[in-house]
Amino acid sequence: MTPNTNNNNVSSQVPSHWPRHIHYLREPVYHSSVPEALRVFLLGPPNPKSAGLSTSRPPVAIRSISDTSHPAHGQYGLFATRKIPPHTRVIVYIGEIHCEDRPESDYDLSLYRSQDGVNVGVDASKMGNEARFINDYRGICAHPNAKFVDERNGETGRLEMGVWSGHQGIKKGEEILVSYGKGWWNART
Repeated sequence: MTPNTNNNNVSSQVPSHWPRHIHYLREPVYHSSVPEALRVFLLGPPNPKSAGLSTSRPPVAIRSISDTSHPAHGQYGLFATRKIPPHTRVIVYIGEIHCEDRPESDYDLSLYRSQDGVNVGVDASKMGNEARFINDYRGICAHPNAKFVDERNGETGRLEMGVWSGHQGIKKGEEILVSYGKGWWNART
């Protein structure tokens, strides 16, 4: 593991196979495009019980894809390091929270759309955590074994993009796969 100290939200412990040009985060970073009032809403009410919470690593590992039939052959994927029961929060998708249009990013997820039409995204193209390595299930298996869920974290109060296991759970050693959605694929064809 290599130290990375470019930001206060960057962890000093970087997981194996982490790209050197991507800042590893343990907490989201807020871009200047997020208005202060919206940032307060996204952060949620302070929870005194969240102080000193465990910062243990999620049950995942980044691994290279060596299977030549895999659509991401030669790249990386995210794999379960232990059995993950059904309907379990696996990891939070962490990156830069922003209110800009970023069509060039393959790592940008929609987090929230305000009533006045402001879109909030979380982009892990330049900074993020292990969740940025989750691949789409297409070409790998019949169905995803996990899904993205925008949710309010009960411990921190933050609005986050959680990754949850599906109804069958995820076996130890199995790749964690989601559906990127038709919109993601349509934007790239």
